[in-house]
Amino acid sequence: MDDTSSQWSAAADTEEERKSALEKSMYVLKELIETEKHYVADLGLIVEGYMATMNSKGVPEDMKGKDKIVFGNIHQIFDWHKDYFLGELEKCLAEPERLAQLFIKHERRLHMYVVYCQNKPKSEHIVSEYIETYFEELRQQLGHRLQLNDLLIKPVQRIMKYQLLLKDFLKYYTKAGMDTEELEKAVEVMCFVPKRCNDMMNVGRLQGFEGKITAQGKLLQQDTFTVIEQDSSFLSRAKERRVFLFEQLVIFSEPIDRKKGFSLPGYTFKNSIKASSPEICRAWVNDVVQILESQRNFLNALQSPIEYQRRESKSNSLGRSMRPPLSAASALRPHSSASIDRHKLPSLHSHNTSLPTLYLPSQETRATSVTVKICLFCTELNIVLLSCQAVTIQHQHWEN
Repeated sequence: MDDTSSQWSAAADTEEERKSALEKSMYVLKELIETEKHYVADLGLIVEGYMATMNSKGVPEDMKGKDKIVFGNIHQIFDWHKDYFLGELEKCLAEPERLAQLFIKHERRLHMYVVYCQNKPKSEHIVSEYIETYFEELRQQLGHRLQLNDLLIKPVQRIMKYQLLLKDFLKYYTKAGMDTEELEKAVEVMCFVPKRCNDMMNVGRLQGFEGKITAQGKLLQQDTFTVIEQDSSFLSRAKERRVFLFEQLVIFSEPIDRKKGFSLPGYTFKNSIKASSPEICRAWVNDVVQILESQRNFLNALQSPIEYQRRESKSNSLGRSMRPPLSAASALRPHSSASIDRHKLPSLHSHNTSLPTLYLPSQETRATSVTVKICLFCTELNIVLLSCQAVTIQHQHWEN
């Protein structure tokens, strides 16, 4: 009887925990819907307030044409959320299982946030010019508590908020023992969309690029690196560069120092890389693969010399190499002015002055620390990125 009672008690506790988790998931869902209502109301202050007033009364002469940049596609965002998405979210109160599919189904529609975020830096620049004059007058006329720039940031905040609420909902649904396969996909979607938004917002802050950004294909990656550039026959000191990796181009830019009076973050175009042909691209990729393999072996030897030597000995005794085979394309290498002479490692000079220069550490260095330059590359694109980032490894009395 004691064992049976214990089992009943454990089952009751489990059921109670499941019910509690389900209740908490519904709290999250209600929060999602309530915050959506507030969000739609805030968008209404912009579209039905500022935009409607400016359309009816006109704008100052020096602002003509700029008003479209200020608001971007926010009217499209407002209409969709007000007329469709809010109602669909409210239906989920009766059918919570609809929630995940709602976000998955509209992933393409949510791309309008990417468009909005790409325009956002230009909008911020114009708003900052008029925030204390024209837009302040409008704010007082409309009786708004928030300034225009506080309202225009709402879509950026909202697209970031969805993933947090969905993650909470997923957490409680998992504890409740519910099927979460679609919810996991929805969370993945709502992590990807904000990342695209953030990426494109940074692209929108790029200044001085004379080409058409939209013609460079998708932005695949963007990050800040330490880069060494070659100027004539001299190497520059290491510089911080924001690097944008597009399908068709790699762009190097310099972060604008906000301490020098710039109120908004931004980047100034410096250089770009575009491979001249797929054959040249493959030649570069093959060289980069070999460099990375050499660096990996070098790092392994420094970190675990005994283990590295043991593995090398075992590899040689089995009559095979630890290095991965090169692709067939590497056997027939087209000529490239930037091709690497493997006999001249460790110092690799590019003859294309627009490219950063990659250096490997000398094999005869004796020091207490060694800096290894790491090369980033993409094998599926007609571009190769040779930006460098330093990793320091501490060691003692290393030789050869």
